[in-house]
Order: sequence, then C-alpha cells, then structure tokens
Amino acid sequence: MTTLPTDPATEAPVALAKALDRPGRRTKRRPLGTASWYATALFICAVMVVPLLWMITIGLKSRNAVFEVPPRLLPHEFNWSNFINGPEAIHFPRLLLNSTIITLLSVLGGVMTAMMAGYALARLRFPGRKVWFYLFVGSMLLPGVVGLIPLFQMYKSIGWYDTWLPLIVPAFFGGNPLFIFLARQYFLAIPYSIDEAAKIDGAGHFRIFTQVMLPLTRPAWITMAILAFQASWNDFLNPLVYLYSADKWPLSVGMAQFVSPFAGQTPNWSYYMATNLLYMLPPLIIFFAAQRYFIQGLGSLGSTTQK
Repeated sequence: MTTLPTDPATEAPVALAKALDRPGRRTKRRPLGTASWYATALFICAVMVVPLLWMITIGLKSRNAVFEVPPRLLPHEFNWSNFINGPEAIHFPRLLLNSTIITLLSVLGGVMTAMMAGYALARLRFPGRKVWFYLFVGSMLLPGVVGLIPLFQMYKSIGWYDTWLPLIVPAFFGGNPLFIFLARQYFLAIPYSIDEAAKIDGAGHFRIFTQVMLPLTRPAWITMAILAFQASWNDFLNPLVYLYSADKWPLSVGMAQFVSPFAGQTPNWSYYMATNLLYMLPPLIIFFAAQRYFIQGLGSLGSTTQK
C-alpha cells in the first residue's frame, strides 16, 4: 500500500492541537494552584481588614468595655456618641479645615510643578537634560530627615516658623522627585508626532502642555494627586516641627492629643478610634473614587521606554 505525501505545514497545527487536548500533569495541578492563590489572597485581605474591624469595634465600645478580658468582637451596646464626643474633644472641625487647606494647596503645587518638570525633561531639547533627570532620581535616595534641621533654621530665619508656609511652599518647587519621574515616563510614551502636528497648527509649548498633554496624561496626574493627598494628609513630623500654635495644627497632630494629654493618664481609646475613623475617611473616599486611574497610572510605568 502506498501512502500519500503529507504536507508538514498542515500536520503541525493538528499535532499541536492534539498535544494541547492531551491531559497532563499541568492541567491536573491547575485547580490546586488556583485554590492556593485564593487562600493566599484571603489571608492577606484578613490581615489588612481585621485591624480595621477591630478599630470600628473599639470606636463603638464604652471606655471600660475596651479593657474587657477576654475581648469581645462585638460590644454589648453600641455607643454612637463616641463619634460626636471624640471629635469635640480635639476641636475636630477646626483641625479638619486646617488639614484641608494645607493638603489641597500641597497637592496643587506638587502635581503642577511635577507635570511641568516632567514635560520639560521629556519633550524639550536642552543641554544637560539627562543630568537634571539623574539628579532628580538620585535625590529620591536621600531620606527627608536629612534636611530637617537646615530647613528648620532657614524657615525660622525668614520668619516662616509657626506658619503653614513650610508645609505648602516647597510643593510649588518640585518637592517630590517621584512625581517628576512618573511624569517624565508618561510623557516619553506619547509619540512626538502629536507635538509636531500641534506646532503645525500654530500651538506653542504652553498650549501643547495644557490642551494636548494634560488630557493624555490624566492617569499620571491623578495618581500623583492621590499620593500627594495621602502624604500631606498623614504628615505628622513636619507640622509638629514647624507649627507651635494649637489652632494651626492639622488633624495628624491634633490626633496626638488623645494619646498623651497628660503623663500617666490612660487615653480614651473609644474616642480616639472613633475620631480616627473619621480622620481616615477622606483619603479612603478619594482612593476608591479614583482607583482606576491610580492603578492605570502605576501600571503603565513598565510600558514606557527610556529615551
């Protein structure tokens, strides 16, 4: 019997399909691997969620019920008044207004200057462009406490001590090198043909930056805004160093009044946890409202190319 000649080009896909349909060890292990991944994710979620649930529980307990042994996950009675009496103990509305003003101005200055510096480093041609970029990136290796004493002496000598200026003005001069790096990487991923088309239509760099680049880089500056908001809202060291008057404190410093009002006095943990939950709400709301842009902004860093 004679066999007809076969075409290797047609046999290769058929052999590959049969090999994929053949059951093997890899397909048998897949359900076990999926279950292990789900178990790991649930464990990590529990580690993060349980402290938050415990904080809510303490915030709803009375002052004496906090120290019950064994501790109870759910209180006997819910003391919703803690969410009123706790904030009143530290003048929460005034501290909230201080934190809002400081944070919004810091976010505006930090994001605006970072986007402008990133645009210049990525789209403009000038001598020493890479050197400036390396200096910005290299400054990320220095911890913030290194310049704390020199900055304090400088701000005090120019009359900025006990004012909000040391907390706001540095953000308008590129205070965060990470934001400059993120902005540059985003601008590098945009084709230069967009700039050329805008220049042909008569647009200058300012118009290209504001009307073309900013809409295209929305995930980048929204990510910066979220990070800047959380950093300024939770900043404790700088307001503690530069602000002396209690009426100028932000919430991050005002929350410390619960823990150490007097030496040897037991803090009211119910008031503290209830107020701390209110203190955490603004960053959580902003993050969940813009988490899509936040994940997109950080995830796209790996897809940009260095130039």
